Amino acid sequence: MVGTRRILVAHPVPGLYGADRMMLAAMRVLAAEGHDVTVVVPETGPLLPLIERAGIGTRLLAFPVLRKGVLTPRALLWLALGAPWHVARLWLVIKRAKPDLVYVNTVTLPHWLVAARLAGVPVVCHVREAEHDMRPTLARLLLAPVRIATVVVANSAATARWLANSQPILADRVRVLYNGFSFEPAACADPPAERGRLVVVGRLSPRKGQDVALRAVARLVEAGRDVELHFVGDVFRGYEWYEAALVSAARELGLESRVFFDGFLADPTASYRSAGILVVPSRTEPFGNVAVEGMALGRPVVATGVGGLTEIIDDGETGLLCPPADVGALADAIARLLDDPELADRLAMTGAARVRERFGSARFATELQGVIGAALSSPDVAEVAE
Repeated sequence: MVGTRRILVAHPVPGLYGADRMMLAAMRVLAAEGHDVTVVVPETGPLLPLIERAGIGTRLLAFPVLRKGVLTPRALLWLALGAPWHVARLWLVIKRAKPDLVYVNTVTLPHWLVAARLAGVPVVCHVREAEHDMRPTLARLLLAPVRIATVVVANSAATARWLANSQPILADRVRVLYNGFSFEPAACADPPAERGRLVVVGRLSPRKGQDVALRAVARLVEAGRDVELHFVGDVFRGYEWYEAALVSAARELGLESRVFFDGFLADPTASYRSAGILVVPSRTEPFGNVAVEGMALGRPVVATGVGGLTEIIDDGETGLLCPPADVGALADAIARLLDDPELADRLAMTGAARVRERFGSARFATELQGVIGAALSSPDVAEVAE
């Protein structure tokens, strides 16, 4: 336990998806420990009222965010040309706020890392990305600023490997801190009312693989299975074309009466509970909040064996894993659970117990305090200030 400190948090987009909710969970821990926490965001969003309701300060301040659209060598070079001005501005913000620590949530905010170190303030970079399909040169450019962080945190071993592969100097410096969840007292142990109700929770994006799930359902229907598919989530900004493609594909495959777009739900608990099978068809997944949340509620899960999902699900014990973007394998795994309800129930019960034991909020709070303590006691902070 460290003494009460002033913590300034930089967060890219105040939405209500995984990285947003996990940042809020972390800041609630720090606020509960008596720290004075202020979250700085570049725009308004639905997360802000939840932050304020938790007794945490907020501040709106325009600053650059490395969104997908700028992750090209040319765009990064152009952004770098304006970096001195942005860094100087954030340096002034940090100097005036006088925080004991700057907490940068995701690698998309490199200007904050540089400004904090120039101000002589320890900085934690919490990495929530694992872009294994990114070109190596681009990954090295993106992650170069992370090298100057006082402490680097990864949300899974898969994320830590991506960091180490792209920036070998980080291999021995990265701490893995799994996300923490406040689970309900007991799992939903009742078998699902509709075994053939398949649910996919997450933003509509190619990386989340909703198109793979859609085509797997087409195969299941063609084989005579009585299934329906629910997509819970809205579209990534700039990916409206993907939602349109999903709607068009459902129509072309004759699945209009079996595929439902339920939209974004701030609390998807009811969708998890209604699922006969929770499907996580991601092409890439740094951690996998959806899998943890669904498993904790006693739902059987079929997921792809990528990234953090392999650290959450033990194939054949707590869920089923299949290769990413493999329509046939995904359809076969779903069919296996439809044909064997006892297996589905066994996986669900074992999975619920396992994730509740491994990903609880108490463990997360203890490890997060260790991260904060390590950053505050780092010997190299004063050297940067000089």
